[in-house]
Amino acid sequence: MTGHRTAPEVAESLVGLRRRIDAVDRPWDHEVEITAVTKAFAPTVIAAAATAGCASIGENYAQDLLSKQSSLEALDRRPRVDFIGHLQSNKVRRLVGLVDRWCTVDRASIAAEIAKRDPGAEVLIQVNSTAEENKGGCAPAEVEALVERCVDRGLSVVGLLTIGPTDRPAAAAEPGFRAVRALVDEMALSVCSMGMTADLDVAVACGSTNVRVGSALFGPRPGTGSGPDVHHEGDAPG
Repeated sequence: MTGHRTAPEVAESLVGLRRRIDAVDRPWDHEVEITAVTKAFAPTVIAAAATAGCASIGENYAQDLLSKQSSLEALDRRPRVDFIGHLQSNKVRRLVGLVDRWCTVDRASIAAEIAKRDPGAEVLIQVNSTAEENKGGCAPAEVEALVERCVDRGLSVVGLLTIGPTDRPAAAAEPGFRAVRALVDEMALSVCSMGMTADLDVAVACGSTNVRVGSALFGPRPGTGSGPDVHHEGDAPG
């Protein structure tokens, strides 16, 4: 795993991303947080992201995150660590104490495991807003019940997360993004995590409060060529 940009280049990329977000016409005046997705990059990019001003990083795979633990602990000011990959019950125990926000809770069994291992943890509910079978996430109609289950188990549900459609233009994400934003508002949640490198403009226009960006910050992800972040379940939602 190797990073493609130096710390100053990452800082410059972050400035460019903030300008891109600020240029989006939207009715919301809230700040949009940028989560630096470090998946597949060398641990050194974590320090670069933190130095540049990223308040959070996102990782998709338990083993990759564990391999970067020492890099996180070496920082004077550790960014919030979001787990943004598909959650398996047997991985939760290994990640407790390292993950600050569990972002892909999509079923009651995972909520129960997190509540058991990390009482009171901060979580996001992942919503499948595209009805694609290869996507994680619960159906929009199931969100309210899952939120209630999480709250009943003592978890702190702060918001929802969704992923745009696979292999379609960015504009195709708009209906799903607007539906998820409406759910966030209906339940008075604070976080609406939508948008990656390719579709963050659409996501911000639809009310995203948090975008998850990897390649636009660090350069091409090792092993993926020169394109932007893609929406495959093995990679998403980072």
